[in-house]
Amino acid sequence: MSETIEFSRNYNDLSTDNGFQFEFYCDRCGSGHRTTFVSWTTGNIANVLNTASNLFGGVFSSAASVGESVRSSAWQKAHDDAFVSACREIRSNFVQCPRCQNWVCRKSCWNNKRGLCKECAPDLGVEMSAAQASRSVEEVWAHAAMAEEDKKLAEGNWRETIRATCPQCNEPLATNAKFCPSCGAKVKFDDKCPKCGAKLQPGAKFCGECGTKI
Repeated sequence: MSETIEFSRNYNDLSTDNGFQFEFYCDRCGSGHRTTFVSWTTGNIANVLNTASNLFGGVFSSAASVGESVRSSAWQKAHDDAFVSACREIRSNFVQCPRCQNWVCRKSCWNNKRGLCKECAPDLGVEMSAAQASRSVEEVWAHAAMAEEDKKLAEGNWRETIRATCPQCNEPLATNAKFCPSCGAKVKFDDKCPKCGAKLQPGAKFCGECGTKI
């Protein structure tokens, strides 16, 4: 009875006409293990025949065709045998998780205590340390002191009209300033009547409610 091939997905076939080699990798972390190269003598003979055919203008073309036929019929059988041997060689480095069915490396991705891969059963110590680090970062952001210039961005200040440029020289205003840093012109004006407290229209010279001169 032929041996069952367990690995059918997580590998790369690096085989050539001259021999066989395979690279198996972990479904979780992607780390790989490459098997030793196994030479295929028949393939080397076929290559020699093909080279001779090219050198002597096709004198050995029929022989080369025979070599190719031998290669095509025998190569697959030798390839399968080499693959089974490669699986046997690499088997100790991998284990299949009974829960997710992924093949994972024993070195980094297998939780031996739980009998599951670390994707299904993470190391609690590692997760606790990561959670603490993440929480610490959140605490740093939550308790970071607000810069003095940013305190003017509080909600109360957003309720007032904030100019982007100076009304006198039209220079851009980098902060919510009361006076223009370029020309000294007054940027903020009282928008309420000093006598009755009514809201004033922009540019008003008199209060529209009580007639007080502004």
